[in-house]
Amino acid sequence: MKLELGKIFIKDVQFSDSSKIEDGILYVNKDELLEAVGGDEHVKSIDFDIAKPGESVRITPVKDVLEPRVKVEGPGEVFPGILNKVDTVGQGRTHALKGMAVVTTGKIVGFQEGIIDMVGEGAKYTPFSKTINLVVIAEPIDGIKQHVHENAIRMIGLKAADYIGRLAKDLTPDEVVTYETKPLLEQINEYPDLPKVAYVYMLQTQGLLHDTYVYGVDAKQIVPTILYPTEVMDGAIVSGNCVSACDKNPTYVHLNNGVIEDLYARHGKDYNFLGVIITNENVYLMDKERSSNWTAKLCEYLGVDAVIVSQEGFGNPDTDLIMNCKKIEMKNVKTVIVTDEYAGRDGASQSLADADERANAVVTGGNANQVVILPKLDKIIGHIEYVDIIAGGAKGALREDGTILVEIQAITGATNETGFNYLTAKGY
Repeated sequence: MKLELGKIFIKDVQFSDSSKIEDGILYVNKDELLEAVGGDEHVKSIDFDIAKPGESVRITPVKDVLEPRVKVEGPGEVFPGILNKVDTVGQGRTHALKGMAVVTTGKIVGFQEGIIDMVGEGAKYTPFSKTINLVVIAEPIDGIKQHVHENAIRMIGLKAADYIGRLAKDLTPDEVVTYETKPLLEQINEYPDLPKVAYVYMLQTQGLLHDTYVYGVDAKQIVPTILYPTEVMDGAIVSGNCVSACDKNPTYVHLNNGVIEDLYARHGKDYNFLGVIITNENVYLMDKERSSNWTAKLCEYLGVDAVIVSQEGFGNPDTDLIMNCKKIEMKNVKTVIVTDEYAGRDGASQSLADADERANAVVTGGNANQVVILPKLDKIIGHIEYVDIIAGGAKGALREDGTILVEIQAITGATNETGFNYLTAKGY
C-alpha cells in the first residue's frame, strides 16, 4: 500500500460565523459543529472552547485527543467501521491538520483520565501543550452507566475530528510525505540485504473502560493479525479506554505512532520494515497465552530478524509484554520492548510487574510515579475537582492555594509507551 499524507499546518483556531481553513487558520462555526456532533440522547449539553500553547489554561479530565484527518483519494474514509463505512484504508491520499487537536472533556467517566496544562510545570510533560486544542465539553445525563457514557463521548470526539478534517479535503497541503509498504514477498526482495523488521503493536483491551477498536471491532475479540502500517494512519485503530493518562494511547497517538514513522524513516536505509502485527492485552492467563503464541508465530511466519514491541498501560499488561518478548526471542528474533515504569515515588520499587532474562533490550518512557506540583492556572476547561480521584492524584491533591500535587501518571502522554512524550534520560 502507498499512502500520501498531506500535512496542512494550522497556525491558529478561532470561532467564526463559518467553518473553513484559510491561510493556516481554522475557523469554526459553533452551531455547525454542534449540529455535526450532537443528537446523542445520553448527553445533555455540548460546548466548545479553545486552548492555545502558553495560555494559563488547564483541561481536565481529558478523555481522548484526536487529530482531524480526511480521505482525499483512495478507498474508504478515516475511522472506518466505527464512524464511516467499513473499507480497507491506508492507500491513496489523506490530509491531516497538523499543530492542532480535538480534545474531549466533561464529567469524569472513569478514574484514569488526564490533565493537559497549556503552560507551567505540567506543560513540560504533555505533548498536547504544544498543540492548539479545540476542546469539546460534553456533559452526560444523570444516572448514565459508565460504558454508555464512554461510548457517547468517544463518538462525539470522532464526529468532531471528522467534521474539522473534511474542511481540508480540497486544500493544497503544505507538505506531502509518502509512505509505502509492498506485498510481503515483493517487500522482502526489494531490500534483501537489510534486516527485516516488524512492529508488534500491543492494544489495550482489558475491558471495563479498557478497550481499543480496530475497524470498529473491539480488539479483545481479535486474535493477533497483520496490518499495513498505513492503515493505522487512516484511523483503523481508535482509542476507547480510560487507562492511566500518562501511558494511554489517545487516538491522536495511533494516527501519529512514532514507532511506525521512525521505522519508515529508516526503511530502505537501515531496515526493511515489513509491517505491523497488532495484538491485544488480556485479563486471563489462557487468553494471554493464546495471543502471545500467535504473535510469536506471526513473527516467525514473516521471517523477521527483529521486532519492536510497544505496550499500553501497566501492571496486568506487563505480563502480556513479557510473554510476547520471551516467546518472540525463542523464535530467534531479536526483540526490543518499549514500556514505562511504576517504580514508586522514590524510584526504588520494581519497575514492571513481570520480568524475564530475555527482556534485555528495553526502552522506557519514564517513571509514572514521579511527583510534580502543578501551579494554579487562570482557567479550567472541564472539572478541576476530579484531580483528587484520578489515577496519579489522591485525596488532597488539589491544595487550598490552587496548586496540585500529583504524580505524572495523571498527565496526558507523560510516559507514553510509543515514545510520544517529552521525557529524556541523562547519563552520569
